Amino acid sequence: MGFYSDQVLPRIVDRSCGLELNKDKRRRVCAGLSGRVVEIGFGSGLNVPFYPTTVASVSAVEPADLGWRLAAKRLAHAPVPVERAGLDGQALPFADNSFDSALSTWTMCTVPGIETALRELRRVLVPGGALHFVEHGLAPDTEVRVWQHRLNPIQKTLFGGCHLDRDIRGLLEGAGFEIREWDRFYAESMPRFLAAQALGVAVSP
Repeated sequence: MGFYSDQVLPRIVDRSCGLELNKDKRRRVCAGLSGRVVEIGFGSGLNVPFYPTTVASVSAVEPADLGWRLAAKRLAHAPVPVERAGLDGQALPFADNSFDSALSTWTMCTVPGIETALRELRRVLVPGGALHFVEHGLAPDTEVRVWQHRLNPIQKTLFGGCHLDRDIRGLLEGAGFEIREWDRFYAESMPRFLAAQALGVAVSP
C-alpha cells in the first residue's frame, strides 16, 4: 500500500463517513446487535458510540493502521470492550461459530473479494447469527445505474477500490444469507449515483 492508501484515504473516509447525515443510519443499523460482535471495515470507529448495551464485545477487523489510530478517542469512551482482532475480511482469524452478530457499514463496496468475505462472515457466525448492514450500491433505477457503471472506474481509483455498482442483496443471498430486514432508499444531500443505500439485517441459517 502506498502513501495515499496508508495516510490520506483513511482520513478522507473518516471525514466523509463521519458526516452528521450518517449518524441516524448508524444508530439504526447498530440497534439489535447483541452478544459477541465482529465488525468488518471498522475504520476509525465511527460506530462505537452507537453500540447498544446488549453487545458483550466487539472484534474489529480493519487493515488500516491509521484508521485504528484515528479511532483512539472513540475507543476511550466505548460502551463495550473493543479489540482490533483482524486485518482482512477475506480471511477472518476466528473459529467457526465464534460470534452472535456481525456489523458492516459502507464496507462491502470496497473489499476486493467480497464474496469470500461474506462466506467468512457466515462461517464465524453462529447459526441464526445476524449481519447488520448499511451499504451503498447498485441503484434501483436504470438511468442511475448507467451513470454508476460509467463512473465506477474513477470511483475505484480515487477511493481505494470502492465500487458504485455492487448488488448488495444479490451478494448477501449468493453467500447464503437470508434477508430478514431490507430498506432501500436514496440518501439525502448526495448525488444519486452515490446515494443508493441498503440498510437491513441478514441471517446466517
